[in-house]
Amino acid sequence: MLTNEFYSQAMQGPYETYDLGSFALEDGGTIRGCKLAYATHGKLNRKKDNAILIPSWFSGTSKIFEQAYIGKGRALDPTKYFIVCANQLGNGVSSSPHNTPAPGGRGCFPRVRIGDDVRAQHELLTKHFGIEELALVVGGSMGAQQTYEWAVRYPDMVKRAAPICGTAKNTDHDFLYTQTLMDAITSDPAWKDGWYASHEDVHVGLRRHAKLWAVMGFSTEFYKQEVWRGLGFSSVDDFMTNFLEAYFTAMDPNALLTQAWKWQRGDVSRHTGGDLKKALARIKAKTFVLPIDEDMFFPVRDCAAEQKMIKNSELRVLKSICGHLVVVGLDPDYLRQLDEHLKELLSLPA
Repeated sequence: MLTNEFYSQAMQGPYETYDLGSFALEDGGTIRGCKLAYATHGKLNRKKDNAILIPSWFSGTSKIFEQAYIGKGRALDPTKYFIVCANQLGNGVSSSPHNTPAPGGRGCFPRVRIGDDVRAQHELLTKHFGIEELALVVGGSMGAQQTYEWAVRYPDMVKRAAPICGTAKNTDHDFLYTQTLMDAITSDPAWKDGWYASHEDVHVGLRRHAKLWAVMGFSTEFYKQEVWRGLGFSSVDDFMTNFLEAYFTAMDPNALLTQAWKWQRGDVSRHTGGDLKKALARIKAKTFVLPIDEDMFFPVRDCAAEQKMIKNSELRVLKSICGHLVVVGLDPDYLRQLDEHLKELLSLPA
């Protein structure tokens, strides 16, 4: 196993872990001693009908939701709801390549799918907390993929769903782009097929990875209008070095690769023999589909095409020139818009 301070309680906590035991995965592997890391905010009421689930996105952890999305008076209000922030398997906090003992860790960590995450979260909620219904499942990007998986796999349990800047079935374009993110890491000779001695050894690959995020994660207008200045940076180079590169070089390369492989294969239609319309017809939740207008990963037209297949759903477009990475909370107006939509969704009868 490898030590990485970025994923520690000091950096990402407080969080707890739920022991899944030997957790069998959809692609045939097993994570032994599998741990699902999560954080909770608020209290579960007597009826156990005020629970909200927030699954994590690529590279994200439960900490960012606490910092950017949850608060008294917000839509995700811990004085009203019991909010569970779940870290996807392989994200560095839950069981992941660097923190799984040999022989199943590091370069031998098994393939994980979105469905594995949702099954693990379902066990946590039902067996540990005794929760049988969710007032809302809401997540951005890979969190949106998990939100769709929840609504399709457990339609009677999910009362409301809010997938933000993500799709139910990953597109070919997104698959190809995600592959470049992976190739940026694995092309670094220091990666050594996942058997590096420290994440810092792979800094060249991680910095390449960060540069690709700079291209697609933000919109052209973000750079044209020099929005980075308002975030406290003096130049694009300063922004690259002290924001994006600083962010990704702290992470475990194998964790990023595990999540990217999973992201590429997000597809609820595998439940229905490849028929996406049939899969989305399973959804019973009141659903707000929430794309971001300047998102180059998940453009509005892709999200809108899926929304039309979901009964009892609405398309609510969020506006921000930041693009996809506004999901981390960079734009206060984006957060204001999102709060308004989520408050409305939560006010609707289940």
